[in-house]
Amino acid sequence: MDGSSKHISSLRKLFTFAFLLIIIITLDYNQKTKVSANDVDDAVVCSTDLSSFLPLPYSNLPNMVCKRLWNSFVIRYSKTEDHLITVLLSATYTTGWVGIGFSSNGMMLNSSCMVGWINIEGRARIKQYYVEGFTPSAIKPDKGELPLTSVPPYVALHGATIYLAFQLKYASHHDLPKRQPILLAYSTAYPLHHHLTIHDDKTALVFDFSSSSGNTGSLSSGGIAASFYRTEDMKKAHGVLSLLGWGLFLPIGVICGRYLRHREPLWYYVHVVIEFIGFILGVAAAVIGISLNNKLHVHVVGHKTIGVFVLVLSILQVIAFFARPSKDSKKRRYWNWYHHWTGRLVIFLAVTNVFLGIHVGDAGPAWKIAYGILLGLGLISCIILEALTRMKRFDQPEFPHPTFQMNSM
Repeated sequence: MDGSSKHISSLRKLFTFAFLLIIIITLDYNQKTKVSANDVDDAVVCSTDLSSFLPLPYSNLPNMVCKRLWNSFVIRYSKTEDHLITVLLSATYTTGWVGIGFSSNGMMLNSSCMVGWINIEGRARIKQYYVEGFTPSAIKPDKGELPLTSVPPYVALHGATIYLAFQLKYASHHDLPKRQPILLAYSTAYPLHHHLTIHDDKTALVFDFSSSSGNTGSLSSGGIAASFYRTEDMKKAHGVLSLLGWGLFLPIGVICGRYLRHREPLWYYVHVVIEFIGFILGVAAAVIGISLNNKLHVHVVGHKTIGVFVLVLSILQVIAFFARPSKDSKKRRYWNWYHHWTGRLVIFLAVTNVFLGIHVGDAGPAWKIAYGILLGLGLISCIILEALTRMKRFDQPEFPHPTFQMNSM
């Protein structure tokens, strides 16, 4: 390498180093600016004059701790020596409801929540709810385990911010919440007859009520908050695997087995492979479902019973595959009857249980609509293929013409 090439290489290294250094300094500056802006924003939010729109005792919180939790959710609280905690939750509000839940393990199930909203007539509403299940009907109004005081909870709308205020009275210092798992959620849809609508978004975190600064637990680290998200991931995995295995691959395998019979022996291998894939995905969904049931202790008897029944029938179908008699066997007819009708029963129960699981899991109408469209396309395909098959059978002569000629006398 000559001298000029060495100089060019050195300059390239120098420019690369300078470029990387500029990027690092810029990112560091932007991060500091962002933190400073958040600090200023929190200071502005926490300096709001509460006495102008909240009654006593919520308008005067001695030794108040103010902390931003998530998005626009901000919590203020004050403790007294007689084990009394006054809580004030605020968030940006347009329509619907805003809620905060107190949980023992970071899960939505068996948590007690305070939910507030301003109804269409402009009247403020706040209620305690107890979460007995994942469907809106299982979230019971005017129930819960929060030790509310005789001071009525209060809701106020100040500008574009809603405020939920309530007091909790504990028997002793040991009963006071310290590192308390809390749930935050909101919906833009109003409650129907005091029954909550499905939330638009939610999160879970750990709030330290014993700290003077109100420290929050990390949402991505281990512990209760991470357990919440692992459970949510397990629910999604259970739903996706069930939908693909029981609700998609098994019906497709049946369709291939019925309408590809003219492709001998291709239909058989396609049918077996697709059904086996569906069975494996279904078993994986069942394993995750059992783990979720043991973790959450959810009382979903119908969904669980149908799921176990489908799993047992599918295992019997796999066993029957290995015990299939030959075509010349007299038992083949009875085996075919068993295989076909058991398969149809599995498909019917599996599809039903997929819809039931979407409902029980509070997955929202989008999942029902998407799977309904998918199922509708499958039914239309079956109708068309069945019609074509019957037309083809009708066109074929009942007695085929002989392939030999008779000699004339």
